[in-house]
Amino acid sequence: MRDMKSEVGYWTFFIIAGIVVFILLFFHMMIIHMDQLLGFFNPAGGSALDWKNVIYRSHSAFFTIIYIILLAAALYHGFYGLRTILFELGLKKRIQSLVTIAVWIIGITLFSVGVFANIAVQTVKAAG
Repeated sequence: MRDMKSEVGYWTFFIIAGIVVFILLFFHMMIIHMDQLLGFFNPAGGSALDWKNVIYRSHSAFFTIIYIILLAAALYHGFYGLRTILFELGLKKRIQSLVTIAVWIIGITLFSVGVFANIAVQTVKAAG
């Protein structure tokens, strides 16, 4: 019974993570690709991809938090999906446990690297 409850919890977080990824990617697309409409994210003017605008967003605590949330949601959603696909192969319980542990270790490692990179980029100075 305990395994079933934990799977329901994993599945619930999977759905929530998918919704979070969808919403944050929607806003990403609006900010980066609809920059003529939402120019307030581009204080240096020009394209959203101009270096000064990228640096502006990378120094923003709001964007740092959003990027970290997006990273966490995307990693969880992707790795839980991969785990589920692997479980559909009919793996034995012992192998399923090893897959779950491996997925968590890899996911936490990638999340740590991503958070470090996201925070480290705040020290980059704007060119010119």
